[in-house]
Amino acid sequence: MADYDVVSLGEPMVEFNQTRPGEPTYLQGFGGDTSNAAVAAARQGAHVAYVTRLGADPFGEMLRRMWRDEGVDASAVATDAAAHTGVYFVTHDASGHVFSYLRAGSAASRMQPAEVPLAMIRAARYLHTSGISQAISASACDAALHAIEIARQAGVKVSYDPNLRPKLWPIARARAITAATAALADYFLPSLEDAQALCGATTPEAVVRWAHEVLGVPVVCVKLGAKGVLVSDGDERELVPGFKVETVDATGAGDCFDGALLARLAAGDSIWEAARYANAAAALATTGFGAIAPLPRPQAVRELLATMPD
Repeated sequence: MADYDVVSLGEPMVEFNQTRPGEPTYLQGFGGDTSNAAVAAARQGAHVAYVTRLGADPFGEMLRRMWRDEGVDASAVATDAAAHTGVYFVTHDASGHVFSYLRAGSAASRMQPAEVPLAMIRAARYLHTSGISQAISASACDAALHAIEIARQAGVKVSYDPNLRPKLWPIARARAITAATAALADYFLPSLEDAQALCGATTPEAVVRWAHEVLGVPVVCVKLGAKGVLVSDGDERELVPGFKVETVDATGAGDCFDGALLARLAAGDSIWEAARYANAAAALATTGFGAIAPLPRPQAVRELLATMPD
C-alpha cells in the first residue's frame, strides 16, 4: 500500500494579490502551481507530500507553517541558506490577471537531481510536476525529469501540467521539454491556451489528438476555463461543462483542478468521475482571492456537483 496518495514537486511562492484593480492594496497568500495542487489534493482528503527547496527566510517559514496547517508533509523540503524563497504579485484589470515574479535565483530553482527523495516518490500513488517546475532552471528541470524516471520505474503514475510561462524560457525549449515530458506522463493536464502555444492546435479536439497520437499520452484533460474540461482516455471523450459561479480571481484554478483530480483518482474514482469533481472544485476556486485561500473542501464541491444536470 502506498504511503502517499500524491507527491508534488516544484516551486512554492509567497503571493501578494491585488484586491481591487488599480488600487495599492494586496492580500498576502501563497502560490506556486505544484504547491497549490498539493494543498488542493490535501483539502480533498488525500495524503500529500511536497518536494522543493526554500530560502532561510521568513517567507520560507510562512510556507512551512501553511503546509503544516494544511496537512501536507514537508519533510522532504530542504532549506537553502544561500538563496531566497520566491515571491510574486498578481494585479487585475479588465483583461484578467497579470503575474509579476521575483523568483530569479530562488531556492527552488537550485533543486538538483541528487536531492530528489527517491523513497518518498516510490511510496506514492501519483507524482505531480509541471512546466514551471522545469522552466525555473536547468537543474530544476533535471530534478523533475529524474523524479519522473524514478516514479515510472516504481510503477507510480505521473501527472504533468505544462503550465506554460513564456517569460521563463524560450518557446522552442518549452515546446521540446513539454513534449518530451508529456510523453512520459500518464495524465497530461494542459489548458487550451497553453496547448495552443505549445503545438499550434486551435481546438480542444486537436489538442487531444496531438497528445494521444504524437506524444502518446494515455489520459488527457484539456482545461477550458469557464467552459469546463475535455477529457479523453484514447477510447472515449467527455466534455465536462463549466459551472456558473461568481468569479473573483481565477488564480490557481487550474492547479486546483490538478490536485482535486489526483485526490479523487487516488480515492478510487474513474477518470470521468474525478474530472467532474475536479471541474467543480476548480470553479469554486475562482470565487475568492488568491491561489490557496479559496480552495474548496469536499462538502462545497459535492453541493456544486449536485447542481449539475444528469
